[in-house]
Amino acid sequence: MKMTIGRRWGLILPVLLLLLSACSMPDDQASGAEGSSDSAEHAQEKRYHITWTMHLNEPVPEDAEMIRLLEEKFNVDLEIWNLENNNYEALLDLKLAQGEIPDLLRIRQSHDLLKYRNQQVLAEIPPGMMEQYAPNLTRLLHTNAPGYMEYGQLDGRQYGIPVINSTNAYRVPVVYREDWLKGLGLQPPATLAEFEKVMYAFTREDPDRNGKQDTYGLSSEGMNVVFGAFGQMVFTEQLYFAEKDQRLVIGALEPEMKEALGYLQKWYRDGVIDPEFVTGENMGGYKHLSHAFINGRIGMTSMGNYYHWVQAGDYRVVNDQGEEVPVEPAFNALELIQKNSRARLVFGQPVTGPQGQSGSKAYDRLMSYTAIGAGAVQEPGKLAKILEILDYVSANPDLEESMTMKHGIQGKHWKWAGDAKDDVVILPPFDHSANYTNHIGANIGMMVPERPRGRREQWASTLGLEEHGIYNALKVPLPSLIQYSPELIKLRNKAYVSIITGDMPVDEFDRFVKEFREAGGEQVLSEANEWYRGQAGK
Repeated sequence: MKMTIGRRWGLILPVLLLLLSACSMPDDQASGAEGSSDSAEHAQEKRYHITWTMHLNEPVPEDAEMIRLLEEKFNVDLEIWNLENNNYEALLDLKLAQGEIPDLLRIRQSHDLLKYRNQQVLAEIPPGMMEQYAPNLTRLLHTNAPGYMEYGQLDGRQYGIPVINSTNAYRVPVVYREDWLKGLGLQPPATLAEFEKVMYAFTREDPDRNGKQDTYGLSSEGMNVVFGAFGQMVFTEQLYFAEKDQRLVIGALEPEMKEALGYLQKWYRDGVIDPEFVTGENMGGYKHLSHAFINGRIGMTSMGNYYHWVQAGDYRVVNDQGEEVPVEPAFNALELIQKNSRARLVFGQPVTGPQGQSGSKAYDRLMSYTAIGAGAVQEPGKLAKILEILDYVSANPDLEESMTMKHGIQGKHWKWAGDAKDDVVILPPFDHSANYTNHIGANIGMMVPERPRGRREQWASTLGLEEHGIYNALKVPLPSLIQYSPELIKLRNKAYVSIITGDMPVDEFDRFVKEFREAGGEQVLSEANEWYRGQAGK
């Protein structure tokens, strides 16, 4: 699977030719260059070399067992690009700048679909191709996420296959140190006023009982719960839009944020907010770990997702002996008790603000896109082959084959938890490796929309996580977002941080809004509402 220099140029040259020829073609010809020449007949005649990106926490070895299995089954050479998840966009953009385009790529930010289309990185998926060569994937999308396929279209042409995360029906949790609350005689707060009381107690009343003034109430992720108490969401990787008075607004610009910032500025001045909040709660490594919380620096957070906070015994699972046993702690919860064996956490509800609003951040079901690289359409039959493989590894209707693609070889890597075949048990030694699927090259497909029914999700439902989620109301990429959003996000963050730290008075919020709108925000809002009105018409 290792590529020689000559073989690499053999891949780059067709892409360069495609880009040159596409520039001279009318738009309708350039985007549809694949045409009807792509067929199963072509795919059967040739052994393709296919480059593929996937979710990676650790590299996939060149001789990975499941990759070899797929190569045999589909008569292809499959090369996984080891683009580490925490730095995926930067690594992908570096490859693209060097003239290399993967045949199948993940697009994690919705506006990047338009950016890559405009850079001629993507191939159009012609009408009928999905239905013919990825029928199972297409059926699940149309049945369980109706209308979402359209979000992958630009100018009426399909460039992205929507990746739907059904577990995003559960919002990000609000987490407190339960042992701190109990030690101070407090309960998880329900209102913003109660929240303020708890945050001050976490800061001033020595909740860890070490005799030092070294704890704080909250940091950056906890602030979103405060913004949620005013109905909006601010500190996110993208601009968050909300529906208000039958139009879309950008939450960070709404006047109620001025009141929220007033609270946060006061808390910062009083030492309740971690002064290192600007650098975030994560100190490196797995990006969903709140080291500020794990290390006992803060007493509440709203970072990560519900499955990052599973404590020992929260629900029951089936072990490799077929016995029901308490679940073991995971991620943040595991790191917390390894740091302090007496530490405990508890989930609270998003606190209610002065106008009765509440909410925590929620990720949209449309998580990302899967797309086909422009070079793939230069070889007749290759697009069809890629879609066939994607369908097989992502939406296989055969339960045994589906679990094999996700978990590895049955009997070696996993087994059924019971006769009902509703759960699997990962076998030793793989059960002690969080990223073993990367090591064996399994789970290379995309997430598909299916109703969450696992024990973990049943537990999440009992926590009320299906309510009070604040979702981004804008679902599609916009030209103005590509042009303006990086600078607008910097402008938003600079103004909010300056107001919270007291470098700017709260009244400067109005000047920030004006500056934001003049810096491209007005155009972004105009395009967003044009799309919104079109959706309302449907």
